[in-house]
Amino acid sequence: MSKKNATLEQKIEDKSVIVGVLGLGYVGLPLAREFALAGVRVVGFDIDSAKVKKLNSGKSILKTVPHEQMQQMVKSKKFRATDDMSEIRKVDAVLICVPTPLTANREPDMQYVENSCRTIAKYLQKGQLISLESTTYPGTTRELMQPILEQSGLKATKDFYLAYSPEREDPGNPNFTTRTIPKVVGGLCPTCTKLAVKLYSLAIEKMVPVSSVEAAEAAKILENIYRCINIAMVNELKQVFDRMGIDIWEVIRAASTKPFGFHPFYPGPGLGGHCIPIDPFYLTWKARQYGMPTRFIELAGEINTDMPHYVIHKVMEALNDRKKSLKGSKVLVLGLAYKPDIDDVRESPSLELIELLKARGAKVDYNDPYLPQTHKMREYNLKMKSVPLTAAKVKSYDCVLIATNHSDYDYKWIVQNAQLVVDTRNATTAVKSGRKKIVKA
Repeated sequence: MSKKNATLEQKIEDKSVIVGVLGLGYVGLPLAREFALAGVRVVGFDIDSAKVKKLNSGKSILKTVPHEQMQQMVKSKKFRATDDMSEIRKVDAVLICVPTPLTANREPDMQYVENSCRTIAKYLQKGQLISLESTTYPGTTRELMQPILEQSGLKATKDFYLAYSPEREDPGNPNFTTRTIPKVVGGLCPTCTKLAVKLYSLAIEKMVPVSSVEAAEAAKILENIYRCINIAMVNELKQVFDRMGIDIWEVIRAASTKPFGFHPFYPGPGLGGHCIPIDPFYLTWKARQYGMPTRFIELAGEINTDMPHYVIHKVMEALNDRKKSLKGSKVLVLGLAYKPDIDDVRESPSLELIELLKARGAKVDYNDPYLPQTHKMREYNLKMKSVPLTAAKVKSYDCVLIATNHSDYDYKWIVQNAQLVVDTRNATTAVKSGRKKIVKA
């Protein structure tokens, strides 16, 4: 395959390579942007024709990719989107950026990766590079993807190249972009790794090559397990210290002054985002195949999953102290996104909080400056619209529940006008007046 290898490598070196990005969501679109702004031609593939039409008109679908950048990408003719999967034949590389959720039994739901590979197999060409970005368990690329792609009649490492390079997106983080976050890359063979590194280097500043696809897959899982377990620890300590009358946030601030041996993690109403609530259980499932229990992961999962129930209990207690029951009370949930200043609701604890409140008879509204209305998701279809924040509106609720600490919110004003504030994010720490209205959860 040396001739094909030289052809692909030469295209990468002279930037005539055409990159296909399969899945134009929170991972795929920012990745496509970096290649396009670096002067590389990008074809974005997505099954959502409405999304394709909007992107081709120069309008963004994500807050993290401004409209100005989309217009620049389209105007320069370095980016176009399509729902015609047969155009996979025309690109030199396909970067797969599709969801990897869990099933109802908390096992890996690989349907999106499998379907993507089947689609690619129909149009796979000799010399193409296929790379998976989705977080998954060690073994996915070799054990799941390779056999499906080889149904094309082409053989990996002989006729086409196969790699794994996990996404490391952190929406809303002003300190890092897709381009500046180091990129871990592992190939099915040394040549696969070499070509994948060369390709990604066109758009990403720093490469971190590893010895195998399995090492790359495991690195991503480790990153998320590290965060999952440490967040579970502070979530548990929050409940313990609350019983003792100690403020967990003050404790974390004090501990953070140690210049070595400590990294702060913060509690919340539950885990959100695609990675931390889901990905550790991919390893739990895979470890069972080797007869290995993953006790830390399972325990962390139990603690984090229970946090919305803990918050609801605190809301009930706070209302009860004011001679009110949760049933029939009006509750305003502030923030639908899973983290501040973004429009991403994937696995957001706010969604479960709303459902738990409704199940207990509360009348629930929400406000989120980035999410004017809810949309249908795999597990939720709330059919709600964000209510405006006015003094009269805030005063009308029996409880205001801060679920996401957006910087847009004026917490002093909120406390001033609310009857009761249950704060899950320590958002009101700087508010001096009206402290008796505030309950931390």
